[in-house]
Amino acid sequence: MTKAEIVSKISEKTGIEKTTTIAVVESLMAEIKDSIKNEESVFLRGFGTFLAKERKEKTGRNISKNTTIIIPAHHIPFFKPSKVFKNEVKNNIK
Repeated sequence: MTKAEIVSKISEKTGIEKTTTIAVVESLMAEIKDSIKNEESVFLRGFGTFLAKERKEKTGRNISKNTTIIIPAHHIPFFKPSKVFKNEVKNNIK
């Protein structure tokens, strides 16, 4: 499902114009990104948590040059679904 499809479904279900709906969806995504950039978690009860997870420094290999490289510690965005969300998916996918 794409962002456009999400906007269309929300617009149909709520009766709100698509332009307003897309503005809300874009704002939600921007706020989640900004919060994670500032190392703040976003908790959406019944859905899940968006957070920045730290990856430790590690050694990697450049196979084409056959050399070892050090990958520095860094943060990645991470989503942890809630128990309710996990159970709904677990019980409804066949």
